[in-house]
Amino acid sequence: MIMSKNICIVAGARPNFVKVAPLVRAIRKSGQAEYLLVYAGREDDPTLEPSLFDDLQMPRPDFYLGVDSVKLNEITSRVMAEFDLFLDAHPVDVVIVVDDLASTMAAAIVTKKRGIRLAHLVAGTRSFDINMPKEINRLVIDALSDYLFTAGVKSNSVATREQQSESSQTYMVGNILMDTLRFNHDRLQKPALMKGVSGPYIVFTLNRRALLADDEKMHKMTETILQAAGDVAVIAPLRPEARNVLDKYNDKMLVCSPLSYLEFGWLTTHATGVITDSGNVAEEATFNGVPCITLNNYTEHQETVTVGSNVLVGEDPDKLHEAVINMVSGRWKKCALPDRWDGRTAERIVQILLN
Repeated sequence: MIMSKNICIVAGARPNFVKVAPLVRAIRKSGQAEYLLVYAGREDDPTLEPSLFDDLQMPRPDFYLGVDSVKLNEITSRVMAEFDLFLDAHPVDVVIVVDDLASTMAAAIVTKKRGIRLAHLVAGTRSFDINMPKEINRLVIDALSDYLFTAGVKSNSVATREQQSESSQTYMVGNILMDTLRFNHDRLQKPALMKGVSGPYIVFTLNRRALLADDEKMHKMTETILQAAGDVAVIAPLRPEARNVLDKYNDKMLVCSPLSYLEFGWLTTHATGVITDSGNVAEEATFNGVPCITLNNYTEHQETVTVGSNVLVGEDPDKLHEAVINMVSGRWKKCALPDRWDGRTAERIVQILLN
C-alpha cells in the first residue's frame, strides 16, 4: 500500500528551480504526497527574476531561509542553523536536495543528523579534482544520501561504486532538466533584442569567477571567438560580474543583461552554436541538437560529449579557434539524445519515493 508522505525540496540557487519544477508537478499529479519547497536564499534575491516562477509554471517557495552570504563556510553554517529550525517546525519524511552547492551540503548534513531520509537529485557527478569546493560537496552529499538519483550511465556507476551504506539505493532516473525543456518547448519566447539581429548567431555565456578574474586569458579567448566567428554574430547574455568584464567588446558582440528563462531558451534553441562554461547550458544544447563548446577540461555530464553535441576545449585558444571554425562552417560531429532524456525523470523519482 502506498502511504502519503511529506516531502521537503530544498533549492539552493536559481538554477535549482529549473530542476525542481518537474518534481513539484509530479508530486501534485500523484495525489499521494505533500511537499514543502524551501529556498536557502532571501525572498528578494536579485537572481530570481520576477518572471522565473511564471516561466517555469511553478509556485514560489513556501519558505525562505534568508541566507545571502557569498563565503562558502558561512553559507554552510547559516543554512545548517536555519534549516534545523525549519525542521523543528515542519516534520517531513524525506528531504530532496539538488546538485552540489554549499547550501545543498548543509541541508543534507542537517537532514541526516535528524535521521530523516535524504534524496540527492543529480547524484554521482564528479570532476575528480578534490581542490574544487563543489567536489567536496558532492562527495559528502552522496555519502549521506539514502536515495541517489543519477542522470546518466557514468554518474550512475560512480554513485554505485562509492555507495557508503547498504541502505543507500542508486537509481538512474535520467536528466530532470529535460523534463523542464520538454514541458516548455512550445512556450519559448523570442527576445526583443533579436529585432536587431539578422542571420546566424552564436550564444556566449560565462560565469566561472576564476576565468573572469584573469584579464589576459579573457582577452585572448574573447578575441579568438570573435575572429573565428567571422560574420556570425555573437550574443552574450551575462550577469553583472561577467558583463563588467566583457562590456569592452560591445562594439564587436551584443553584450546584454540576463534574459528570462523562456527567452534564453528560445535564444539557444535557434542558435548556430553555444559557447559556455555552464553544464546546464551544455545539456540544453545537446537536447536541442545545437553545437556546443564548453570552456572547461571536464564535464559532470559526460554523455553530453560522448553522445551529445558538446565539445570540451578547456582554456586553450587554439582548440577554441578550431572548434568555433567548425561550428560556424557546419562541420560538427553527429550527436543524439542520451538515454532517459525522455521527460519522465520526475515521474520516476516520485514513484520511487512513494513506493
